[in-house]
Amino acid sequence: MAEIGRLNSLEILHHTPQGFYLDGAEHGEILLPSRYVTDSMKEGNMITVFIYRDSEDRLIASTDRPKAIVGEFAGLKVTSVHPNVGAFLDWGLPKDLLLPYREQTKPARKDQIIVVRIILDPKSERLVASARLNRWLEKQAPRYRRGQSVRLLISERTPMGLNALINESHVGLLYRDPSIAHLDPGDQLKGYIQQIRDDGKIDLTLNPDRGARVVSLSSQILDQLSCNDGFLPLTDKSSPELIRSHFGVSKKVFKQTVGNLFKERKIALEDNGIRILDS
Repeated sequence: MAEIGRLNSLEILHHTPQGFYLDGAEHGEILLPSRYVTDSMKEGNMITVFIYRDSEDRLIASTDRPKAIVGEFAGLKVTSVHPNVGAFLDWGLPKDLLLPYREQTKPARKDQIIVVRIILDPKSERLVASARLNRWLEKQAPRYRRGQSVRLLISERTPMGLNALINESHVGLLYRDPSIAHLDPGDQLKGYIQQIRDDGKIDLTLNPDRGARVVSLSSQILDQLSCNDGFLPLTDKSSPELIRSHFGVSKKVFKQTVGNLFKERKIALEDNGIRILDS
């Protein structure tokens, strides 16, 4: 079965001056244009191709792989903007990909990089792009761990920093910082979960220590509480020197970690210290 917008393994049926025709099953014979034909290709061979519709609305096979296939996200450059239909994006194939006006969240500009998802219009069987990313992200609460390594795709700039897709399933925020000044929408990189807030929003970091350090410190605090009858005489009013002498971290990191443990209902905050709660 040949799937439009995806990579397919299809059999070569016969050769013509225009190229090879491939067995597209219910789609009939699909042309692999001569520019993609190599000397090693023979009738009866199985070859891997990408299937899409050309500018004349014919199904075409290509041995080139686009920058993204159906169901994937990618940052694509706007090559032109048509006043009636939308923007056209360079996705690595001879025919640019349409980003219709109805799938835009804000007007596209020539040469802009826009993060989109590749979708297949079920009626026309045409491939188009959608910049309405939230429609395709997970609705369920995230189940990441603090310090967990994740794949990030920078999606847009915001007044607070950079939004990024996390493993193509959720969106998180990299807060404005000199360390992210070089990043732009469309960039892909490794990042880390810094924390998941009470409202389900996700804070991200590029520093593995910033996420992992909180996880490690949480364990240290709970261990010390267990060894001290469930109580430690440390609060957010304690001096930085006292906190560092106990745990070797800054007061800021200690307060953040204690706050997380309190939200997780693992400790209680008292006037003169913190107390472990029975699980």
